[in-house]
Amino acid sequence: MKGAEIVIDALKKEGVNTVFGYPGGVMIPIFDVLYSTPEIRFLLTRHEQGAVHAADGYARSTGKVGVCMVTSGPGATNTITGIATAKMDSIPLVILSGQVHTNSIGTDAFQETDMVGLTRSICKHNYLIKDVNDLAKTIKEAFYIARSGRPGPVSIDLPVNVLNSKVKNYVYPENIHLPGYKPVIQGNPMQIEKLARAIERAKKPLLYTGGGIISSGATEVLHGLLDKTQIPIVVTLMGLGSIPYDHPCFLGMPGMHGTIAANKALTECDLLIAVGVRFDDRVTGPLHTFAQQATIAHIDIDAAEIGKNVKTHLPIVGDAAHVLTELTERVKPRLKDAWNDRTEYWKEKFPTRYEQKDQGTVIPQYVIDALNQVIDPEAIVVTDVGQHQMWTALYHHFRKPRHFLSSGGLGTMGFGLPAAMGAALGNPDKQVVCITGDGGLQMNIQELATCAINRFPVKIIVINNAYLGMVRQWQDLFWNKKYSQVCLKRGPDCPQECRGLDEHCPPDYIPDFVKVAEANSVKGLRAAKPGEVLPTLKKGLQHTGPVLMEFLVSREENVYPMVSAGKPLTDILTGEE
Repeated sequence: MKGAEIVIDALKKEGVNTVFGYPGGVMIPIFDVLYSTPEIRFLLTRHEQGAVHAADGYARSTGKVGVCMVTSGPGATNTITGIATAKMDSIPLVILSGQVHTNSIGTDAFQETDMVGLTRSICKHNYLIKDVNDLAKTIKEAFYIARSGRPGPVSIDLPVNVLNSKVKNYVYPENIHLPGYKPVIQGNPMQIEKLARAIERAKKPLLYTGGGIISSGATEVLHGLLDKTQIPIVVTLMGLGSIPYDHPCFLGMPGMHGTIAANKALTECDLLIAVGVRFDDRVTGPLHTFAQQATIAHIDIDAAEIGKNVKTHLPIVGDAAHVLTELTERVKPRLKDAWNDRTEYWKEKFPTRYEQKDQGTVIPQYVIDALNQVIDPEAIVVTDVGQHQMWTALYHHFRKPRHFLSSGGLGTMGFGLPAAMGAALGNPDKQVVCITGDGGLQMNIQELATCAINRFPVKIIVINNAYLGMVRQWQDLFWNKKYSQVCLKRGPDCPQECRGLDEHCPPDYIPDFVKVAEANSVKGLRAAKPGEVLPTLKKGLQHTGPVLMEFLVSREENVYPMVSAGKPLTDILTGEE
């Protein structure tokens, strides 16, 4: 059997029926085998970055390993941002990239890049296969490493001569043995018992959970723990959907754009139970100010995360679902008390809010909030990165895990549309809504064609303020309102110094998103007035195919609440100062 045939057989043995990618010269041997492999659907994107984000969206929404296949050189390097995005958010991917002949490696051959060197710091693991006899074993290892322990991307570089070489007596291995890689699943019973007793003693306990809850499938266990203990909970961006938005213990998302209730609870708690989180700087603020009054317990499957950013008093290495199951059995029931009353008071006193007038400009928060009225409750919502991402986190009604996909750690603009395509392909029975900005959409706008030609009925909501909005917000609040290179309407006739909107602003936006959509056989709709928002959302969601809904919104609206960079969580801007 040839190496290329082994690759395809290995994918089938790993249960792969969907691959995202883009072909090229050195990968033709694999694509030649794919030509006669109807069991595997190959989604041909319009750019390799679109392919890896689509594989990412597929993985996040299905829980399976996403597979991306690209050629050498630029094909491989175009996946770098997507691989780093998956690494930061612990998403299981296997990336198969082509490579030049092994005899040519190191000679600057045509389309040669050092994929192992390039991906070393952004992969969970990577391989360069030089002997076809190592191919099957390596692919088996790659899938195991990607999906086990703390999930992550694994890169496999495939020289063309390896793909064309033959193996006698090929057998795909059933088991693997990796002496240096043994993820710890069960938590230490003594540590879990200590945590159960700490909860019993605590006056102000707080759960702080993240994406680890979703990747470990610990949602139901977490609900059981909440039912038994009534402990207030804050959930990071990556963990949204792990509990319903209206759960009585839920205080919201913490951190820079978190709710006031969540940040106040983090500041005042005396026992912080962190589960599947990495104490991101956007959540903690300055470390010396974070949860100063709390004993900190940290449950994580990755031992390297414990104590990395924040001093941990009670470490527990293990899978979140296993550890929380044992903790729920050991902990004593806890009734609501004065601490619950205090956190619920904060929720009522400091809700997220906006004001949409009947006339005038559309407020972007209103678009997100109005979507709650008409969206399918089972819909998967995907965002790009920027202000719209934070408004979605604050205003969307999250209900289930794996139903909210967003680039959290790397903050990758251009993630939204291709990730939504991957989610649509992996979940053909679900409505998929992509909420994006005018800046982020243009970074992978070529994938509109992929959506249309494959009939992916993705509903695209474009929050168009003609700015790179989050950067503009920082320039507004902290850089004396000097809007440097953030206006997407800016042209050669604009004045050198621009501090906002005036009579010099060009009336037209380039491109015309509705025309771009229609040019790609995607239905285009536009709303520019408050009264047009809800009818446009209804019409767009009812359309059977892909649709782009553009909302022209207030250009200088800011995301609040906001904690300034470098400030403690108590230093909260509300926009009403």
